[in-house]
Amino acid sequence: MNKYRNKKVIVDDYIFDSIQESKRYKELKLLLKTGKIQELELQPHFLLQESFRKNGKTYRKIEYIADFKYKENGKTIVEDVKGMQTDVFKIKHKIFEKLYPNLELKIIK
Repeated sequence: MNKYRNKKVIVDDYIFDSIQESKRYKELKLLLKTGKIQELELQPHFLLQESFRKNGKTYRKIEYIADFKYKENGKTIVEDVKGMQTDVFKIKHKIFEKLYPNLELKIIK
């Protein structure tokens, strides 16, 4: 159990952060099997800011790690299953939208 009371679930040797996320994975797998979506990817990483040095200190890169990425009708869709949107997620979401205007981010509640 984590601080949001989600229970980790294992499906196909993948560890999901919640039951809700594992259910969405199963739905996407079916869509992939029937050809409705293509190129399903789990835990895709998106760079929001490079690492950098300032005054002798190194600042780590900032990444957004979504739950899923796939193609649907030629369009790339990024999905995140969220029971609750944290302040950090809201900031990363805003930066993602600015840096990746050609990708559609769907929040699955």
